[in-house]
Amino acid sequence: MIFIFSGVAVLKFIGKRILYAIPVLFFITIVSFAIIQLAPGDYASNYKSFLMNFANMPEFEAEQAATLVRQQYGLDKPLLGQYFAWMKGIITEGKFGVSFAYKKDISEIFVERLPRTLILALVSHLLATLGGIFIGIYSATHQYSLTDNAATVLAFLGTSLPRFFLGLFALYALLFWAKVPEMGGWSSAQYVMVDTMSWAKFVNIVAHVWPVVIIAGLGGISRNFRVMRGNLLDVLSAQYVTTARAKGLTEGSVIMKHAVPNALHPIIMYQGMVLPYMIQGELETSIVLSVPTLAPIFYTALNSQDIYVSAGCILIYAIVLVVGNLLSDILLAAMDPRVIQE
Repeated sequence: MIFIFSGVAVLKFIGKRILYAIPVLFFITIVSFAIIQLAPGDYASNYKSFLMNFANMPEFEAEQAATLVRQQYGLDKPLLGQYFAWMKGIITEGKFGVSFAYKKDISEIFVERLPRTLILALVSHLLATLGGIFIGIYSATHQYSLTDNAATVLAFLGTSLPRFFLGLFALYALLFWAKVPEMGGWSSAQYVMVDTMSWAKFVNIVAHVWPVVIIAGLGGISRNFRVMRGNLLDVLSAQYVTTARAKGLTEGSVIMKHAVPNALHPIIMYQGMVLPYMIQGELETSIVLSVPTLAPIFYTALNSQDIYVSAGCILIYAIVLVVGNLLSDILLAAMDPRVIQE
């Protein structure tokens, strides 16, 4: 009966978190769609400027062409009409709308680029979590040592320096100092049309994307290090740790079996917020290094006012945020069942 009760309690806990997430996502869609529309003009206005500046088309003819574009994509409808049409397509058909620039359904773009974005973000997240925890444990157990002070300074720099600056620095260093033959892209030209994965292609992909992973994960390592170090120092001064030492347990046993598990709780709660931070780092670095993930498309869509691409990207990032928080709650509940009762 205890197992059944525990299973029901866990399902209720997860169900509540999912129900809480639905209105949050709905509110995010409203706010993001409205903010995107705040910029003056629209895609048709940009199209009109393009025709006048690069095609030497008279303003009257360019305006007529822009009017046709507005009618074709529904940009002449009120803001609420555009929003409800967009939401209807997502809910009933699973479609995020049509990209004005790419002239195809946005879902096709996401299918190609979203897995790359998630892979880079998750690898960066894993690197940031494990690196931050291990460095934080070592630093807390060697407080005020040279290593601790150096790690603290580097963590400050890793948290403070913007990722686009690190991306530019990496681009310059790899091209001019390390003499790397090529930068940017997901892989080299000879693997672009190769669908099957091979070891050679995998190594080539890693050679192209490792700067994105390192730069996106660097800030996460710094943040996780500072949280883990502070938490572990607090736990090591707790009474039960002193009692464990008094019973004759080895220092390694006291730290790894008693102190670290309790110090991990805030880290686990923090993971739901760190994953979007990793995606933000991947976004900035991928734009600078021209890695074909969602980031360059999102940036281009914002500049060209391709509203459905922009809103779709924001919605995807919001879903990742909500899922990350849900997973962190479940993991925290698995480590401490009292969370479910609360």
